[in-house]
Amino acid sequence: MKIKKILSHIFLLILSIISVGPFIWLVSTALKSPNEDIFSYPPIFIPSHPTIENFIGVWNKVPFGDYIWNSIIVSIFTILLNLVLSSLAAYPLARMKFKGKNFVFYAILSTIMVPFQVIMIPIYLMTLKLNLVDSVSDIAGFAGLILPFAVNAFGIFLMRQAFLTIPKELEEAAVIDGCNAFDIWWRVMMPLVKPALATLAIFTFVGAWSEFLWPSIVLTRQEMYTLPVGINHLQGVFSANWRYIAAGAIISTIPILVLFLALQRYFIGGTTQGAVKE
Repeated sequence: MKIKKILSHIFLLILSIISVGPFIWLVSTALKSPNEDIFSYPPIFIPSHPTIENFIGVWNKVPFGDYIWNSIIVSIFTILLNLVLSSLAAYPLARMKFKGKNFVFYAILSTIMVPFQVIMIPIYLMTLKLNLVDSVSDIAGFAGLILPFAVNAFGIFLMRQAFLTIPKELEEAAVIDGCNAFDIWWRVMMPLVKPALATLAIFTFVGAWSEFLWPSIVLTRQEMYTLPVGINHLQGVFSANWRYIAAGAIISTIPILVLFLALQRYFIGGTTQGAVKE
């Protein structure tokens, strides 16, 4: 039994090293001076002369602040729309009885199996016809980035499972007090599923913050670039200055870490809250 436990810990340690290894190399590259070889073999993870000049250089030589601000705008509105729309769609699927409810739920759930790349061309044609591109206006450009990801099947599933854990007695008591369906959803249900909301917010933020393919297609003006597109633009600006690219990638991960640390006490509860059977 003890040998089995030791082997399992060794296996998990190896997986951790494999997972964290690329990030360590990224930090090492960002801290290396121009005189140090970043592609040496075997790789040198600890720079001999660490420097933060790469962070300062990438911040000053490109509008990095604008890229971050654009990503913040897109991420915040994407999170808000996902929280509201996913909850509104999940509430009747979890608490109401109507004909075809299960069919609707499984139809929504089946869309998880459809990759975004499959429906990307039709969505792009719709954004063009609706003038939701940055060549029209800044607001339209951001709307073209946000609306295609305003709601998704995973969010509806997560919120539905969270609503199923709430005792029906609370809902019945609210009806006796004169609450309508919207009041029950907003005043009773939503405060009780905060862990699920926090979990959905984290997943949505990570997806919106790191999304590269769709912004790179929709955006045409540099001042509208989000952070992933801006970092990719560094390859052309600096002829693939990997130190600057690594520094930019490190900066881009900071907001994700901050959000996760701020909401981590809700995260575990949110991921296990829906582990019930209907």
